[in-house]
Amino acid sequence: MRWTHEAEAAIQKVPFFVRRKVRTRVEMEAARSGKCVVTPAEVASSRQRYLSGMASEIKGYQVDGCFGAGGCPNRALRADHLYERVAGILERADLLTFLKKTVSGDLKFHHEFRVSIAECPNACSQPQIKDIGMIGACVPVIAGDGCTLCGACAEVCREEALTLGAAGEAGAMGIDEAACLGCGQCATVCPTGAVLQGTSGFRVQLAGKLGRHPRLARELPGLFSEDQACDIVQAAIELYKSRSTHGRRFSELFTDRDFEGFVERFAKR
Repeated sequence: MRWTHEAEAAIQKVPFFVRRKVRTRVEMEAARSGKCVVTPAEVASSRQRYLSGMASEIKGYQVDGCFGAGGCPNRALRADHLYERVAGILERADLLTFLKKTVSGDLKFHHEFRVSIAECPNACSQPQIKDIGMIGACVPVIAGDGCTLCGACAEVCREEALTLGAAGEAGAMGIDEAACLGCGQCATVCPTGAVLQGTSGFRVQLAGKLGRHPRLARELPGLFSEDQACDIVQAAIELYKSRSTHGRRFSELFTDRDFEGFVERFAKR
C-alpha cells in the first residue's frame, strides 16, 4: 500500500505506542474501500474510529519486539520463544479482568502492562521505557592466540570496548567488560575465531515509563536465561497486581527496596 507524504506526516502524530496498530488499521480499511493509496483523509477517519473504539481493543497487556516475527537483523540472541512465553504469562495473569476491576471508567492503552523484548542492544522496541524490558546480549571472549590484529573487531565495536596491542605482544587483544554491551558483532566479524561468542542471555530492566513523570527502567545486574527472565516477569506481575489501584503504573509502585529484593532473588543465584 502506497502512502502520500502528507499521510506519512499525519500518521506520525499518532502516539508511538499505538502507531503500528493504527497504521495497519488504516491500510486494511483503505484496501477494503478499494483504494491503493493512503491519503490524510484515510488516516483521519481510521484514527478516529480506532480511538473511539479503544476500549474494545485493549487486552490488558502489550508485548513488543523490534521487528516482530522477522527478527532483528543485528540480533545477539534469538527471542522468538521468549516472546511467546512472556505473552502466555501475561495472558494467564488475566490483566484485562484485573484492570476492569481496579480502573474507573473506560480503559485506555496507557493502562496496559507493557513488556518489550529487543534482540540486540540497539533496543529499537524501547525496553528502557516499558514496565519490563529485555535485551538480548552475548558477551565475547578471547580464544587462544589466533588474533592476527586485523582490526575487524575493533572497527565494528561502537563502544570501543576492544583494544589491540602490537603484534607479538602477550595479550595483544583486550576487552573492556564495563564498556561492552554484548552485541556479539565482534565475534561475528572475526575472521580467525580469536573472538568467540561467550555467555549469552537477556539483560532485564524494570519499571520504566513515559508520560508526565517519565522514568527510565532500572537494569538488574547480570544476564538471565529465558527461564529466569520468565520468572522475573511472573514476580513483577504478582507485585503489580498486589498493589496497583486506579490504574497506577508499575513504575509508580516499584520501589528501591523492591529493586534490591529482585537483585537478591534473581541476580545472585
